[in-house]
Amino acid sequence: MQLKLDIRRTLTARSRRVYCVDLHPTEPWMLVSLSNGKIHVWNHQNQQLIKTFEVCSSPVRAGKFIARKNWIITGSDDYRITVFNYNTLERQHVVDAHMDYIRCLAVHPTLPIVLSGSDDMTIKMWNWDKNWACQKVFDGHSHYVMQIVFNPKDNNTFASASLDKTIKIWQLASSIPNFTLEGHMRAINCLDYTHAGEKPYLISGADDRLVKIWDYQNRSCVQSLDGHTKNISAVAFHPELPIIITGSEDGTVKIWNANTYSLENTLNYGLGSATTICCLKGSNMVGIGFDDGCVMIRLGKEDPTFSMDEGGKIVWIKHSEMQMINLKQLAIEDIKDGERLNLSVKGDTKSCEVFANTLAHNSNGRYVAVCGEGEYIIYTAMALRNKAYGSALEFVWGIEPEDFAIRESATTVKVFQKLTKEKKSFKPELGADGIYGGTLLGVRSANHLTFYAWDTLELVRRIEIQPKGVFWGGNGEMVAITTEESFYVLKYNASVVAEASEEGRAEDGYEDAFEVVGEVAENVKTATWVGDCFIYSNSLNRLNYYVGGEIVTISHLDRPHYILGYIPRDNRIYLCDKELNVLSYSLHLSVLDFETSVMRKDIQNAQQLLPTIPQSYYTKIAHFLEKQGFVSQALSVSTDPDHKFDLALQLSKLDLAVELAREIGSDQKWQQLADCSILSGRLDLAEKCYEATQDFGALLVLSSSSGNLDKVSKLAEVAHRARKFNVAFTAYLLTQQNLKALNILVETNKLPDAAFFARTYLPSEVPRVTQLWKAEQQKTNAKVAQGIADPSEYTNLFPSFEESLRGQKYLEESEKIVPASHYSTRTSNSQRNVFEELSKACTSGSNLEETRENNANDDGERDEQRQSEPQSTELITDEDIELDLENMNLENIDYSNISEEDLLGD
Repeated sequence: MQLKLDIRRTLTARSRRVYCVDLHPTEPWMLVSLSNGKIHVWNHQNQQLIKTFEVCSSPVRAGKFIARKNWIITGSDDYRITVFNYNTLERQHVVDAHMDYIRCLAVHPTLPIVLSGSDDMTIKMWNWDKNWACQKVFDGHSHYVMQIVFNPKDNNTFASASLDKTIKIWQLASSIPNFTLEGHMRAINCLDYTHAGEKPYLISGADDRLVKIWDYQNRSCVQSLDGHTKNISAVAFHPELPIIITGSEDGTVKIWNANTYSLENTLNYGLGSATTICCLKGSNMVGIGFDDGCVMIRLGKEDPTFSMDEGGKIVWIKHSEMQMINLKQLAIEDIKDGERLNLSVKGDTKSCEVFANTLAHNSNGRYVAVCGEGEYIIYTAMALRNKAYGSALEFVWGIEPEDFAIRESATTVKVFQKLTKEKKSFKPELGADGIYGGTLLGVRSANHLTFYAWDTLELVRRIEIQPKGVFWGGNGEMVAITTEESFYVLKYNASVVAEASEEGRAEDGYEDAFEVVGEVAENVKTATWVGDCFIYSNSLNRLNYYVGGEIVTISHLDRPHYILGYIPRDNRIYLCDKELNVLSYSLHLSVLDFETSVMRKDIQNAQQLLPTIPQSYYTKIAHFLEKQGFVSQALSVSTDPDHKFDLALQLSKLDLAVELAREIGSDQKWQQLADCSILSGRLDLAEKCYEATQDFGALLVLSSSSGNLDKVSKLAEVAHRARKFNVAFTAYLLTQQNLKALNILVETNKLPDAAFFARTYLPSEVPRVTQLWKAEQQKTNAKVAQGIADPSEYTNLFPSFEESLRGQKYLEESEKIVPASHYSTRTSNSQRNVFEELSKACTSGSNLEETRENNANDDGERDEQRQSEPQSTELITDEDIELDLENMNLENIDYSNISEEDLLGD
């Protein structure tokens, strides 16, 4: 049977003839060496040419990344090795390396060494740590050296292919070859070492149109592959898949099974002769060069093949080798979240007899099944002994430990009991493009997912969807169906199906069989259930779990990881990466049980579970309760002061919020509390909050809005001392402390503003301020200073200045601050004429305060006083008048407005 590898082209780039391609180990880059003397670097993810290097005017036959140095090195027909920094694009070094064309380069995986092969029939070793000194010359070939490859299993050994029809095996320590492999009838162009397994194999391609596989330990040819019609120009053992890739001048690239040596596929992209092939360890990407361009393809799936039972026994397949690891060997107290676990393989590895596409334990963990290459094999989980086998395109386990189903073809599904007994074979109405195990047997067709009962194969429900995966919970009720863009969480109502009659089933099954719980727009990669919690990794490399319509992020991962499973005894979720490195994260089972109980509205059980949960999880639980609407319970559980503060505000528990704000000591919290206090009518508390943060602007608004004169006056002084001049100036002005307001303008050196302020409110201060203004201007511009006029010196320029001084004095003596409640009955300042008021007061000789009251039409205060004071009916006697005259302080009487004529007239 064929491997049935998916082959997807991710990049096609037309160009001049490609001599060499190389793949960057960490970036999505493909390096291309061209016959026009240039190097191109393509991003094969977005199909963009991102870098170009001008090497020379002759062909560049070899190019390699050295990622640990951020370098690209090239070998070309100008006999030189050139080194570029691919970040800065600088040419960092040029080595005159050979006497003829340089055909190939090989970079040592750990040492600072590069090997170069040339048409001068030599191989040279260069050390870049020693200024690219040539440390050794390997001489032994009698024709051009076409390719050099290090042995991945022994980095001190390398092989070379030559047009002299030989392959030579060398040691770095010796300049003469260990031995020579001969067998090709014509020139050898290419070779490669196998990466996987224990087989000591080497592959070569030659002008005799044959590909040969060699056992370099026995020094013999194991197999010859015949299929190309012209010279073989490139060969490669894939480092991850059990395949051999060959390219030829006939324009085709062939893929062969590395175990059976059968031809799996032939590719032809119409770009002329295939010239070079490059594979990357840890990846399924393959770069191929042609006469007219290059192509990048992805072979098969990149996900690792693994399975873990509930006890922590892991089985995985790597390079066709089955390995077992038991997590029980770990000391839980030493495990840290996100750290790679130090695991050792249990027992001997077992060679898998098929190339596995899937690997899965059954429900009790006693068996593990492998499916691939059109076959399935069931092994015992303990010793990996064969228990059953057969033909199948897909394999899934049933709800009973020894029941399973296979997809035999695109139209037929078979169900088995007791591992070997075939129960029933049926043909789904819409075909079978895929199958899924679990509580129900799922069958995927073009646009539908159909669920069948395992025992009767009765249609339960057909759903119009294109599923990518189906994940059933351990209780058999919850199921998640994933697609390319989202996943749906459903609840299976088994009782409804059991009670329904055959007549109640519609064409698409029982309508009430499933209840939609939620839909989330995320691309799920791998997943598992723990209770009612759906744990999954997504395309953004996040590890999340979904419960009750809410998504909780466990961790942000730095690269793709795959969920192995959850082990309740450890309270940890385990994952692995593509290289099968295992790591884990803490996820307490009692937390998941608690959240499950809350979702089921079983609050009593949730309360009983709470004491079993470590305190470190309380805040996480509180956030969950809050999202479910249990804010009061969240407040009682949370241990995070910030979160408790937010909850207290939601519940309008302002006194508790005050205590928390003091504990947190954050201005932001005080501001939030102040806003909430105002909405609740607690202005006294809002004032305390603003005082705690020294928010003078808010205090000014609050005190002035409430008409509290004392608070505004105190605020003016406090703000002044705190150098909050804008607030202090406004507060002084509101409280009619004009002189202090003026002094703030002077203190802050706003002398022009001070001069105009004084001219408006305090004419008596104009001379002082103008002198200060002139003195300041004198320092920078004497002409401007001369243009500033002082009213005391230039009275002709200020014809009404004396009158302004009298008006100021009149206002100072007559004005008084009145309550804000009188605003509606008072004449606004913009409508008053101080000079007219002064004139009337002088003419009538009446009391100045009484005159101001009359002119302002403000009788409200006096009316209130009259109404509130008891009316006296007693007559005023002469003795009372004499007593008043005795108590009068004559020194405080102002005689400035009494003229000599007034005295004579009286």
